Amino acid sequence: MKMNERKTIGLEEGWEIMQKGITKVKNILEGLPEPQFSLEEYMMLYTTCYNMCTQIPPSDCSIQLYRKYCQSFKEYITSTVLPSLIEKHDEVLLRELVRRWSNHKVMVRWLSGFFQYLDRFYTVSKDYPKLKEAGISCFHDLLYHKLEQKMTDAVISLIDQEREGKQIDRALLKNVLDIFVDIGVGQLLYEGNEMDYYENDFEASMLNDTAAYYSRKASKWILEYSCPDYMLKAEECLKREKDRVSHYLYSSSEPKLLEKVQTELLSVYATQLLEKEQSGCLALLREDRVDDLSRMYRLFSKIQSGLDLFSRMFEQHVAAEGTALVKQAEDAASTNKGFVRKVIELHDKYLAYVNDCFMNHTLFHKALKEAFQIFCNKGIAGSSSAELLATFCDDILKKSGSEKLSDEAIEDTLKKVVVLLDYISDKDLFAGFYRKKLARRLLVDKSANNEHERSILRMMKQQCGGLYTSKMEGMFKDLTLAKENQFHFEEYLNNNPNVSRGIDLAVTVLTSHLWPSYKSSDLNLPAEMVKCIEVFKDYYQTKTKGRKLTWIYSLGSCHVNGIFEAETHELIVLTNQAAALLLFNSADRLSYQEIKTLLNLSDDDVVRLLHSLSLLNTRNNNSKRVAISCIDPSLYNNNEVGQGIPLPHVDEKEKVIKDVGKERGESIELAIVRIMKSRKVLKHRELVQVCEEQLGSLFKPDVKAIKKRIEDLLSRRYLERDKEDPNLYRYLAD
Repeated sequence: MKMNERKTIGLEEGWEIMQKGITKVKNILEGLPEPQFSLEEYMMLYTTCYNMCTQIPPSDCSIQLYRKYCQSFKEYITSTVLPSLIEKHDEVLLRELVRRWSNHKVMVRWLSGFFQYLDRFYTVSKDYPKLKEAGISCFHDLLYHKLEQKMTDAVISLIDQEREGKQIDRALLKNVLDIFVDIGVGQLLYEGNEMDYYENDFEASMLNDTAAYYSRKASKWILEYSCPDYMLKAEECLKREKDRVSHYLYSSSEPKLLEKVQTELLSVYATQLLEKEQSGCLALLREDRVDDLSRMYRLFSKIQSGLDLFSRMFEQHVAAEGTALVKQAEDAASTNKGFVRKVIELHDKYLAYVNDCFMNHTLFHKALKEAFQIFCNKGIAGSSSAELLATFCDDILKKSGSEKLSDEAIEDTLKKVVVLLDYISDKDLFAGFYRKKLARRLLVDKSANNEHERSILRMMKQQCGGLYTSKMEGMFKDLTLAKENQFHFEEYLNNNPNVSRGIDLAVTVLTSHLWPSYKSSDLNLPAEMVKCIEVFKDYYQTKTKGRKLTWIYSLGSCHVNGIFEAETHELIVLTNQAAALLLFNSADRLSYQEIKTLLNLSDDDVVRLLHSLSLLNTRNNNSKRVAISCIDPSLYNNNEVGQGIPLPHVDEKEKVIKDVGKERGESIELAIVRIMKSRKVLKHRELVQVCEEQLGSLFKPDVKAIKKRIEDLLSRRYLERDKEDPNLYRYLAD
């Protein structure tokens, strides 16, 4: 025999060597006295396997060794492991199972090392399971399938005991559940998902048991506990189940487990919980139970459609509180700022609920908006919400307002007003009232702070668009130009000393379409006034060509000195009041008809005028002597300068409503033309619907008004009806 030739090892001879190593491993696992493997022993076993597998066929023993490797596990499991488990139950079973599985993994690790060469060549070439997989498969086939149900039942029993407050060995459960996953890993070659055994053999049963457990609990708790107490129990249960996952269940179980708990504790009883008469959602809102409402949101946000009923009840409650404010104001005939202030406070309160308790959820923002829309569009004692809101702003922004607020408080209040504006359907009506009051503040110089005036316009512009505030912004620009114009007028007079205006005159020239419409009159001015006005007209013609000035005397005021007995009083009166007073500089007595004729005024204007001047009535003959001190374009009642004499109040509400109504008609017509120009052909119903959608951001258009405008456009040949279908319109204007 040559020196490099290797002795052939027969199967029986080689297996006897391998068997000794396997037996030693078993003895060690069973706790029998055995010394640990030395390196020489380990290398002898590895080399024996290597030599037997690398012998020239037919002496190659690879297939026989692979089979005997598997057979070793089968014999050990059948003869030793299975008998030690088969009669055990509950926690005892689980402890023994964990020990046996741990031993099995040790045995697989050692034997896989002894037979390692099989994995390097034989299992790869034959596409057989690797040694580790084959070892785990033996445990799966011979033991796991027989005990899987007992394992699952024992684990679930311990979980239920823990739910009832009993202390259990969580580490034990973790080790048992690892077996399900380890078995799955070992079966990847066949199954493809390492969590299959955990999910199918354990988790499914555990989830069913969880549902049954909490179903029993919920049916009892719903009768025993108030809504807040029930929610505390539910929240605690969910917390404990999450804790359970973190200690021994796999994280993939968490959403499924919590879903079962939420379904049984919350979904099934959602309506009953929310509607509990003494402790449900409405009761919590009435009693301002913020913590309980926050908990209600946290819990109900976890279940499908859980927030739908909750948000509807929130809307119902807010709407009821707002409607109560309306009734309160009606009963007290209160249409002043008090109502708006209360509405703002109500909004602050429930917006805080939405942001803090309900985590800024869109459903609750929507509910809050819809609730406020319900009562914010109710009238109070003949006044619309649009008018009340505009009046409130006027009180905040004018110098003589009843609320004395800091700049920061004013800004904050204005922001809240603009939020309320979003809830009002007649935004154009608010704009009408607001513009009227803004004009008065600007022209009378009653605005407390121009920056606040501009600030609210910016906010309205951002919310309603540039077109909404364009006229109001134009009013500010107009006043800037008017001041420049007055400066140039003074320059003109200084540069032309031969031009005498007689008395001091300041004129505010405004662009008519930017400002509210004011009633003009053909008042006959005294000669002193006529002279200075003619001077201004001459100046104005040098600066502009073709522009016509319309004088609004009702917006002008005069400072006059009235001599009463031995005293002289400076009076601030309107232009027509000054004109009337000056009549008595040349006459002791004038009849009503004479005054009317001399001033060229209507009966209504004369009555109001004389009523206001009756305050000056005195027995002293010197009372008729009144001399003009100056004419000022700012309105009357500036008490810092002198004593103002106001005219009796004229209700301008109807005029604003009428003007807005006219603008609405024009807006409807423009919308119809714009829609038809784009669509060309459209059915009547669709045209009305699109028109309502386009105009809805400013006001809710009346269907009759839309129909009337359609008829007008048909008669003017902007549109035509289809000959076969009278409900179909065609655009013609192009």
